[in-house]
Amino acid sequence: MKEIYKKYLFAKHILVCEPGEPRDSQAETLFSLANLFGIRISFGAELARPSMIEFAAEELGQDVPEAFYRGFPQSVRELSPDKLFFDQLVHYTVTYGWGNFTEAGHSIFEEDFQRAAFKEETPVKDFEILSEDFAARKLAEFTEDLLASSRPLNAMQYELVLSYIRDYGYKVQSCGSKNTAVKLLLDLRDPELMRFLNLSDVIKLVDELNYQVYDSTDLKKLNLKNQDRRFICAAIDAAIDQGRCDTINCFEKKKLWAGLLHHIHYRPRTEAAKTFAKAMRGDENLSVYSDFEEAMAAGDIQNAVSILKSGKGSTAVLRNLNYIVSRCSTQRQVEELVDGLDATNVIVLLQLLLDYGKRDKYLGKNRPRTFVFTKHQRLKVHPETLKEQDDRKSHIGSSSLLLEKKLRERLAKLLAGRLGKVYIDPDMRRYALPLQETASQGGYGVLARGTRLPIPEGKKLRAFTYWEKVNDIDLSMFGIDKSGKQHEFSWRSMASKQSEAITFSGDQTSGYDGGSEYFDIDLELLREKYPDMRQLIFCNNVYSGSGFDSCICRAGYMMRDIEDSGEIFEPKTVQSSFTINCESSFAYLFGIDLEKNEFIWLNMGRNSGEIVAGRSSMGFLTDYFSVTDTINMYSFFEMMATELVTDPAEADVIVTDKPEFSGDKVIREYDFEKVLALMNK
Repeated sequence: MKEIYKKYLFAKHILVCEPGEPRDSQAETLFSLANLFGIRISFGAELARPSMIEFAAEELGQDVPEAFYRGFPQSVRELSPDKLFFDQLVHYTVTYGWGNFTEAGHSIFEEDFQRAAFKEETPVKDFEILSEDFAARKLAEFTEDLLASSRPLNAMQYELVLSYIRDYGYKVQSCGSKNTAVKLLLDLRDPELMRFLNLSDVIKLVDELNYQVYDSTDLKKLNLKNQDRRFICAAIDAAIDQGRCDTINCFEKKKLWAGLLHHIHYRPRTEAAKTFAKAMRGDENLSVYSDFEEAMAAGDIQNAVSILKSGKGSTAVLRNLNYIVSRCSTQRQVEELVDGLDATNVIVLLQLLLDYGKRDKYLGKNRPRTFVFTKHQRLKVHPETLKEQDDRKSHIGSSSLLLEKKLRERLAKLLAGRLGKVYIDPDMRRYALPLQETASQGGYGVLARGTRLPIPEGKKLRAFTYWEKVNDIDLSMFGIDKSGKQHEFSWRSMASKQSEAITFSGDQTSGYDGGSEYFDIDLELLREKYPDMRQLIFCNNVYSGSGFDSCICRAGYMMRDIEDSGEIFEPKTVQSSFTINCESSFAYLFGIDLEKNEFIWLNMGRNSGEIVAGRSSMGFLTDYFSVTDTINMYSFFEMMATELVTDPAEADVIVTDKPEFSGDKVIREYDFEKVLALMNK
């Protein structure tokens, strides 16, 4: 079985037994998995094979490049600030000064040290072992659920879907996301896939083609090759032939359409195609949004909503809700507006619910807004300028409370009765829904953005990153204090301030042979030393300037005893290890809520060429710290349950993060595919 499939299944706590592997050493394999990685096999122990040890080592980390200080963290704390500075100065001179990246650099002052026996307490990682045939059936389920989702997929999810279609000859029966359909159409070059798109989506197709093939985002300056021009012409004809010619929506991007038709030398074959081409090349613009904006400008809110709803549906009204509500003169008008919507798109309703649940944004300080959106699987961030803030006309204020209430009622009505008897573990309130994962990275232990996990007492958090095929990657941490001010905690700013609270392993640069970097954070001591800090944000950036997609990079975190074994990387203690492969040079990893002593999942690649972290504001990331207060796995499944039961044996569906439950009726915190399928049911 291909590595991509085994890696995807490993993130679901599944190992694969491939045919032809030797059947000996089963007991030794099970012992090694438990001893080295803390993996307990709860199903399929008879299928254990020695190759699984090496595979688990690749996913959880076994042969990880050494850090700059081999005795981290204790040996670092024992060196004076002068020695720490001189150590790094010598290393930088050899690498950046002399251009010698061939060998990993190490401290010239660090003394020999003795490692203690590993005695740290670690949670068990429960895994199953499946035969290759059964694993392939699991992959089919994942593929179908991902295709059913109307949410764009992240890179790992999309790669799974595309590979499964190619390798197993899977015929795509449905595709809920236009983003996914566009990418499949582009990669498979099968015009039949246009049945999941409308003619107006061809502009989205050209945008993706222009980005992927020509590394350009400017649709006004196309320079497509002839084969790509023919491909776009075929896609246009397929949409028209299939009766998916939504000319009215094409008017919204009429200028782009006129330029595209000219560039690809489009020649209509049918009367319908001629009518469409004439409309795009003519002077008239019949865009629904033009009529909508005209009614809004005249202050006729009711007519504007009617135009948008009849022309583009209730979902379009929802997507413009902020704009519409901000022009309503009374709360009564707002209430009538929302009550009149018959929206059925669960995901859009959930997204709006999350937005209106942000108290600071609507009811708190009148701070500049930050606009966050995803394009080409990278996060784009636009902080509102002072001028934009002054010119802003969209003020929602207390209407957000009413909107949140109405949206919650609408969701409860839509979701009611989708499931039968449901048992929900109370701890599922900690887990966010997978609504915002397009820009996220995939791998073991990755959870939905905004998920909050308690940090055990008596433990410290060790953040890590390691890499190959690039000279230098930096791990950084930033604190946000009670006034919202940002503070940098990194090697470059804290080299002389190592402490028991924060310890840095040193800035390792080692070329293509691989390097690594670590932070140790004792949260109790950190709160004492920096009492004004409220949140911590961890970042990764490629200092060498290339994108993460052009190197090999993994990141994650371990939970270690305060007095640990002295071994820097202990796979047993790894809580998450994921691959960073976004096309940018900057990624957010995770955060910590210092007041609640909780770990917060962030995990997103940012559309940025920054090679040094901290040059841009991170304040918007704290919005993700309160996601689960508005909606979470518990409240979502509670809405769908016909009956909540307290005995799992009575349940048709069990929602839990506990290992003692197994079977098809169990939904876990990492079962994104099942949750997305339920949202789109």
